[in-house]
Amino acid sequence: MEEQSYFMILCSMSVMWMLKMQWDRQHCMLHARMVIRHHGQRDTAQILLLRGAKYLPDKNGVTPLDLCVQGGYGETCEVLIQYHPRLFQTIIQMTQNEDLRENMLRQVLEHLSQQSESQYLKILTSLAEVATTNGHKLLSLSSNYEAQMKSLLRIVRMFCHVFRIGPSSPNNGIDMGYNGNKTPRSQVFKPLELLWHSLDEWLVLIATELMKNKKDSTNITSILLKQKGPDRQDTTSIPSFSSPGTGSRENLSIDTGESKPDDVAGKQEASVDCQDVISMTANRLSAVIQAFYMCCSCQMPPGMTSPRFIEFVCKHDEVLKCFVNRNPKIIFDHFHFLLECPELMSRFMHIIKAQPFKDRCEWFYEHLHSGQSDSDMVHRPVNENDILLVHRDSIFRSSCEVVSKANCAKLKQGIAVRFHGEEGMGQGVVREWFDILSNEIINPDYALFTQSADGTTFQPNSNSYVNPDHLNYFRFAGQILGLALNHRQLVNIYFTRSFYKHILGIPVNYQDVASIDPEYAKNLQWILDNDISDLGLELTFSVETDVFGAMEEVPLKPGGASILVTQDNKAEYVQLVTELRMTRAIQPQINAFLQGFHMFIPPSLIQLFDEYELELLLSGMPEIDVSDWIKNTEYTSGYERDDPVVQWFWEVVESITQEERVLLLQFVTGSSRVPHGGFANIMGGSGLQNFTIAAVPYTPNLLPTSSTCINMLKLPEYPSKEILKDRLLVALHCGSYGYTMA
Repeated sequence: MEEQSYFMILCSMSVMWMLKMQWDRQHCMLHARMVIRHHGQRDTAQILLLRGAKYLPDKNGVTPLDLCVQGGYGETCEVLIQYHPRLFQTIIQMTQNEDLRENMLRQVLEHLSQQSESQYLKILTSLAEVATTNGHKLLSLSSNYEAQMKSLLRIVRMFCHVFRIGPSSPNNGIDMGYNGNKTPRSQVFKPLELLWHSLDEWLVLIATELMKNKKDSTNITSILLKQKGPDRQDTTSIPSFSSPGTGSRENLSIDTGESKPDDVAGKQEASVDCQDVISMTANRLSAVIQAFYMCCSCQMPPGMTSPRFIEFVCKHDEVLKCFVNRNPKIIFDHFHFLLECPELMSRFMHIIKAQPFKDRCEWFYEHLHSGQSDSDMVHRPVNENDILLVHRDSIFRSSCEVVSKANCAKLKQGIAVRFHGEEGMGQGVVREWFDILSNEIINPDYALFTQSADGTTFQPNSNSYVNPDHLNYFRFAGQILGLALNHRQLVNIYFTRSFYKHILGIPVNYQDVASIDPEYAKNLQWILDNDISDLGLELTFSVETDVFGAMEEVPLKPGGASILVTQDNKAEYVQLVTELRMTRAIQPQINAFLQGFHMFIPPSLIQLFDEYELELLLSGMPEIDVSDWIKNTEYTSGYERDDPVVQWFWEVVESITQEERVLLLQFVTGSSRVPHGGFANIMGGSGLQNFTIAAVPYTPNLLPTSSTCINMLKLPEYPSKEILKDRLLVALHCGSYGYTMA
């Protein structure tokens, strides 16, 4: 009697599984179909394999393992590997397949690694070997950069994920292998050491060539060009290595061929700047550097940068700066460590800040919103529980309460605001909410901020403690400004230059004192400009200042009351006085504000800007350019630029005050500020949306209305300019707040 059995695993759109067994005994067919999930898949696979089922692909070449991995079914993969051990390496190789979802592969590897310590180490070692192979391919200039870069970083991400988990018990950091510990877990990184050594040699080689005389015919550019002679194929693979995992490695070698180029060719090659090599290699080497950083980081406790990686960056500082100089976007593509480690970021900050403000804004939002699709930022379905329901008559307190209870992750994705008892909801209402709150933050009734000497900017109030909730309110103020910046909403408030510096982590200087006490600032300037040796000022490193409503002597440094200010130490005195007046006196308020602000804006990203640029980001341009406004306005519903009513409208706009123009802008857009770049960059509910004027049939006493979500002014066809101006001003002064579902 002949018996044949086989099984196939089929996956439907709903990810339901069907295993079919066909059994022919004496010309009788028995069909068994089962639809199963999770443990059922594992048990069914176990039964079929026990009965001799064969591991076969279907007619499209899809194997049972392919389907298991596509669905993230680790338990079924485990069973298949038990019966077919060769499939283990197949799974490891699948990590290079871009068509497979990374999170599904991660689930499978996570399950397999939990089975035993030996299995865990085997998976990590295998992943390290595959990553090393891909890394060497990436360093080959003849390889496909994009494909190899994605493959390497994908494998390293999975490697780091599995490494952090460990079998059964959570990883407590004791056996993570950093600082050179020779533990079993640290040994899984050994295959990768070949790649890191190759990376190091590349960077040393480039650094050496950068320092050489450009006329040196042995520079790396000449060598690379020699490889691409007319009789040679493009096989630039520098350096060359033996296969990973063999335990042997060839020396760094560059094959220059048997024949030397003639004198003319040699001169041409020698004239090529080494910078061309940097263009050829920077992205490749930077991707490997990113992989190195990821592997170093996964061996460290959270929030701590690996000492080995810091040493690596310091060693290759000049070459890495050269990479960033040539292509600053490398920072956001590969040098994430700069955003996560202030110590390293400071080494590159001067290069970053030399880039155009527009480019840095784009990088800022690109990284801030990384992982969020555009659909997350606009038109996101609103859950009723996620709506911020606030009371207009107590907007500051009620907003503080609802924001403190809201989910930060959801607020980063999108904001929905509704005023209690009002039906309006949309981007116009959100903009109104930010606009009102920015005015409430500086409301003297809350004692949070005080006006500067010029009366136009604000500084944290050192006496804000008179309000028992002042620190909670400062934290809320930070949240509002962080949220506004996150969602590109402008706030109707300007701070002192020193407070912007506090947000950015930039030290203040004596010139910043002028914003709160101009006379005191002049005195400090006089001290710096004059020789005080024989003036008998008898100043010490202590000053009298207001401490909780009472004047007290406060030392500027330990033992300051007994340290005289001299010509030699006067600069230190001025700086310490500045820090006391501008920072120490309001340190709790600053800390509370930054706590809220950093919930939505990481410190590493905001430091891409200086204090002047931060003001532009938060508050837009302080003046309204009417000509720019006219230039970037659209017309609809029958209006055109040359229509009399439209011309009257712009003549009225040019004739009214700056404050009334601000009211008009707020009435139509919900915001009283123009973003950086002018009216061309005004945002609507779905992204960029020009200011628009729509025609409305005229009836007596009819006021203009607006649809703030689309920045549209609905302007009646008034019979004269005088009537238009009268009706417009009534609308602005009496109806600039409150929106309907228009």
